[in-house]
Amino acid sequence: MKNIRNIAIIAHVDHGKTTLVDKMILAAKVFKEHEVTGELMLDNNDLERERGITILAKNVSINYKGTKINIIDTPGHADFGGEVERVLNMADGVLLLVDAFEGPMPQTRFVLQKALQMGKKPIVVINKVDKDNCNPDWAHEQVFDLMFTLDATEEQLDFPVVFGSAKQNWMSHDWKNRTEDITVLLDDIVKYIPEPTVLEGTTQMLVTSLDYSTFIGRIAIGRLLRGKLGVNQPVSLMKKDGTIQKHRIKQLFVFDGLGKKEAAEIEAGDIGAIVGVDGFEIGDTIADFENPEALDPISIDEPTMGMLFTINDSPFFGQEGKFVTSRHVRERLERELEKNLAMRLEETNSADSFMVYGRGVLHLSVLIETMRREGYEVQIGQPRVIIKEINGQKCEPVEELTIDVPEVSSGKCIELVTRRKGVMKSMEPKGDRFLLRFDIPSRGIIGLRSNVLTATQGEAIMTHRYTGYEPWKGDMPGRQNGSLIVLEPGTAFAYSLDNLQDRGTFFIEPGDEVYEGQVIGENNRPGDLVINVTKSKKLTNHRASGADDKASLPPPRRFSLEEALEYIQEDEYVEVTPKNIRLRKVYLKDFERKKAQKEFSLA
Repeated sequence: MKNIRNIAIIAHVDHGKTTLVDKMILAAKVFKEHEVTGELMLDNNDLERERGITILAKNVSINYKGTKINIIDTPGHADFGGEVERVLNMADGVLLLVDAFEGPMPQTRFVLQKALQMGKKPIVVINKVDKDNCNPDWAHEQVFDLMFTLDATEEQLDFPVVFGSAKQNWMSHDWKNRTEDITVLLDDIVKYIPEPTVLEGTTQMLVTSLDYSTFIGRIAIGRLLRGKLGVNQPVSLMKKDGTIQKHRIKQLFVFDGLGKKEAAEIEAGDIGAIVGVDGFEIGDTIADFENPEALDPISIDEPTMGMLFTINDSPFFGQEGKFVTSRHVRERLERELEKNLAMRLEETNSADSFMVYGRGVLHLSVLIETMRREGYEVQIGQPRVIIKEINGQKCEPVEELTIDVPEVSSGKCIELVTRRKGVMKSMEPKGDRFLLRFDIPSRGIIGLRSNVLTATQGEAIMTHRYTGYEPWKGDMPGRQNGSLIVLEPGTAFAYSLDNLQDRGTFFIEPGDEVYEGQVIGENNRPGDLVINVTKSKKLTNHRASGADDKASLPPPRRFSLEEALEYIQEDEYVEVTPKNIRLRKVYLKDFERKKAQKEFSLA
């Protein structure tokens, strides 16, 4: 039995997980002197680098003083909680990373709760102690209080603490004594994290993650609980529904550094990857050929929000994307289901539309953004929460919302949240800022961020996590202002936009191509307004003083994908193409909209 430690790193968004993993890789000298290493080596897809967040859980392995340490980097957002829960099955202990200035945040709580329930041993790392005005001792006390409220056992509460700065590459048991490297942390991992417990019995491995290679197909990743696996060994694949399939292992890999290396066999306790077992799903068991015994499948939190995905049928369809038909969209969504555990897909009564359910706007917007970059064109409807009936009562998902705001604008934030049926739990002063905590229906969070940022001049920091289902809180006010809608297709002219400036705010620039029914601005008043922006100035051969006033237009308002999804109303779609994000009405023609509205009011 080799000396192995399996550890998952959990933390709130942007507390420095991926940076710490970088430093651990460098400390273990995975790279030779001449090899070039980047920063945030694990955030290796473009979306993760741009947003500065981890989306997919990843495995890395380092060797330190004869001990193999398997490190699993996990996402910090509750929207990707499905990733975290799976991954904790592979670890024996967790490294809880906390920012010395911010202390434990809502997302830390979400993942830590899962880890403690599974009985994992924590090591606490207080990171970023080089920040101004930080208070590492206060952060340490906050972590202890949090673990206590989460019902940690006596053994879990007796956790070792390491202070330091991953960015500056040092860790120490006392934050006032700065060291030269992070070996203190690696020594503590070897000392405190238990070795994998190896049970007696036949082969058992739970598939907790998967990888895909265009050459060899799907690869099952998991931790071998007992027994051994060898190349060419016949195994049984035990599905969740109780059926058993027979397969033979073609190749085995173990994690080594940032990649995988081929191995002849995997011993119990180690994390490995298997090729040759087809048709598996996450949560299935790979077991002995003759005496298969199944493990408990992984339970994942249910999705709380749904969006309608439909093919792009606007007048501009097919101009930018390669994949535009419903067949392409369906295949892509089904492929995503294989590796995205917290997602669900449902057919609708139209062959061109699909309902996709996920854990939140961010979870689904990452999927949309990925599809867009791959060359897909889709239209997305307004996000809706999933409503359930519990004990005969209509219930909706509720989240815990934390807003960190400057003292001056705290009143505005409280007003905005309470208008959306939020209930205030606590208000803590923190320097010249306030930490506000609310319970708010998930419906209320959609579209709240942009309003809060406007009210606080962009200074507010918002985080939220799903807590459970509660009775329906009643109707909620939507967007007050109507939309500005295009009357005729063509090119938008500065002359028209200048004349229409007092009607509202625009989302387009002069020279942009527009089509009938496209939403190009926000009306100053309630109710939609149809306008003509394709009218150019009529030229004459008379000279007139003052007739050629220069059009001066303010810059248009640009939406990111999440902002667009949160902004739209029920009768609008977001049209997503590889180069553009546009807003449009579901019914493009004005008479169709009026007809639909009439039918709705009669119903």
